[in-house]
Amino acid sequence: MLLASGSIIAGLILLVWSADRFVDGAAATAKHLGMPTLLIGMVIIGFGTSAPELAVSAMAAADGNPGLALGNGYGSNITNIALIVGLTAVIAPISVHSQVIRKELPLLMVLTLIAGAQLLDGSLSRLDGAVLLMVFAGVMGWSIVQGIRGNEDSLGGETEAEIIAHPMPLKSAVIWLIIGLVLLVVSSRMLVWGAVTIAQSLGVSDLVIGLTIVAVGTSLPELASALAAVKKNEHDLILGNILGSGIFNTLAVVGLAATIEPLSVEPAVLYRDWTLMFALTLGLLLMGMGLISKRRVISRVDGGILLLVYVAYTGYLLSTVVSGGANVVY
Repeated sequence: MLLASGSIIAGLILLVWSADRFVDGAAATAKHLGMPTLLIGMVIIGFGTSAPELAVSAMAAADGNPGLALGNGYGSNITNIALIVGLTAVIAPISVHSQVIRKELPLLMVLTLIAGAQLLDGSLSRLDGAVLLMVFAGVMGWSIVQGIRGNEDSLGGETEAEIIAHPMPLKSAVIWLIIGLVLLVVSSRMLVWGAVTIAQSLGVSDLVIGLTIVAVGTSLPELASALAAVKKNEHDLILGNILGSGIFNTLAVVGLAATIEPLSVEPAVLYRDWTLMFALTLGLLLMGMGLISKRRVISRVDGGILLLVYVAYTGYLLSTVVSGGANVVY
């Protein structure tokens, strides 16, 4: 148990650090190879904060732990909205611009509905995974076209600006790209092994571990980005990062995991976890439209409500562990 706990802690720390190194190296390498700045921001750096979820879910699926893979993907979305947006709004109310209301939030809702429809038969097949990946490719292509037309800002933010202002030498960029990628795999393996070992020893399902410990751990990059954006009053970066990560988790993270290994889906995933994920997305849309506070802002009260929802949800999951874990709930 002690070794498994240490593996989780070390894996999470190494996972976040290696994801950052991987993105820095990939972005700098792409810049040296002539990739447009816009695409670096939207594709590579936009991918960066979701790299931990992608690596962990892919590794979990390959190891035959579907609950952990699915729990990480959906749990990260729940954590991003309820915990990260909630905490950020409590610190400083978040203004919601019209573009978010017109495009990103409705898009995430539609994608969440597609994901829910795939859960109805109790499994996610390789075909389901391939569909999610194709939709993801379409969304990314659409975003890139919109960005090229000048209708959207680059998603790279401060990180992209730093790369342009302080370009990394090509040799160093390639080295960090390789080191970051290798450590992403190693740290994901450590995290998955530790989580599965603890789950088995406590009689807890992989799904619950994925929805709680692993989801929070892999969402640390989003939390760090949100808190940094608060200091700079960059509200667009906060919501853009969270919504972009939500789209990535719903499509790419779950899609890749299902493509690697078909995922069996517990009924609770649909009626509990997916339902909450959809409700949070809808709630965020209503808050942003001003239907709750009469202003297009996620207020401190809204943030407090989101935090309470997260605490209640996590508390419920933990109560299922205390009362007998998966054998009682499922």
